[in-house]
Amino acid sequence: MQPFRINWTEAEIEALKEALAAATVPPAPAGAGWALGCDRDFLLRLRDHWLNRYDWRAAMADLNRYPQFITEIDGLAVHFIHVKGEGNAPRPLLLTHGWPGSVYEFWAVIDRLTCPSRHGGQAQDAFDLVIPTLPGYGYSGKPKQPIGPRATAGLWDKLMTVQLGYPGYLAQGGDWGSLVTAKLGLHYPESLRGIHLNMAASLRSELPMQNAAEEDWAQRSAIAFQMLSGYSMVQMMKPMSLAYLGAGNPLGQAAWILERFHDWSDLTQGDLDSVYGLDHLITNIMLYVMPGSFDSALWFYHGLIREGRLDLAEGEQCAVPLGIAAFPNDALLPVPPRSRLELVASNLMHWSDMPAGGHFAAMEQPDLFAQDVVAWAEKVWPVGG
Repeated sequence: MQPFRINWTEAEIEALKEALAAATVPPAPAGAGWALGCDRDFLLRLRDHWLNRYDWRAAMADLNRYPQFITEIDGLAVHFIHVKGEGNAPRPLLLTHGWPGSVYEFWAVIDRLTCPSRHGGQAQDAFDLVIPTLPGYGYSGKPKQPIGPRATAGLWDKLMTVQLGYPGYLAQGGDWGSLVTAKLGLHYPESLRGIHLNMAASLRSELPMQNAAEEDWAQRSAIAFQMLSGYSMVQMMKPMSLAYLGAGNPLGQAAWILERFHDWSDLTQGDLDSVYGLDHLITNIMLYVMPGSFDSALWFYHGLIREGRLDLAEGEQCAVPLGIAAFPNDALLPVPPRSRLELVASNLMHWSDMPAGGHFAAMEQPDLFAQDVVAWAEKVWPVGG
């Protein structure tokens, strides 16, 4: 296990800027906006900011703010953040990001969860946070073959119990992180004290819809899938074609990523600028561009295909204590009715209907996210328990 720090060199940044400046931005139909993909005007404005106002040194310092490490598990290099909590006995909590996010998804909640006394909370509510980078993403290693959420859950359990020596731990996730976390709950209950998901649809039953609410949810989900999931079909079935298209084109990679942030975030009260800010969006993109991981991150989707079924078979149950944070404006995956989760979760003991927020919950609503994680953990693993 080796300490790690991000080190972007002047030469690398100059090469990035040259590629950004040289990138061709084709015309778009008049008035297209975001309807046909990434908005051209927004992309041009983001490029200008990236070239002329983005402080990459400050971003690098921010990304190095917390202790991070590289360790090898089953022959794969795994990058992770490890921040110890305040108080006498902070509970270990594993946070797993998704696509097109990164460990940077959790930057706004790390201090809230490790040092709650600085944010109006109690020191006793603190956690030891472990935030690993998914295989093929960021500064984790590229697997020789695509792997998916189940194999990643095995890596994560070894990280927590073997590499870091925690006899028991909690786990949370959204997007891919929710599928990895669900797989932890299904296959590693002996070391897992509980799981918390902000993408409830990751635990899915193969049973038909049971009531009118579930029928309505199924219809809305089918429409969302038809409108917004084209990207996933490409990434699952033909990831290398997209990898070749994006290679050497940081602006193209950014456009592909930005479209997801626009379509999946809760923008009912503002736009991408007001919800995230250009600097924040760019720093997340840098964790794909600078390590050269845009291509290998796509493999995770094909890894799901290789691992087989996503739905739980009839009678299969997630028995570990489960908490759900239902953020209402995730356009990609509408929140299912509670009854749908109860078909596959025998210990659904926490459910919060959030007032706002979308797919990238920890980024969009860090206070709501952190408060709910604390409330769930107190039910699952009471302080001192």
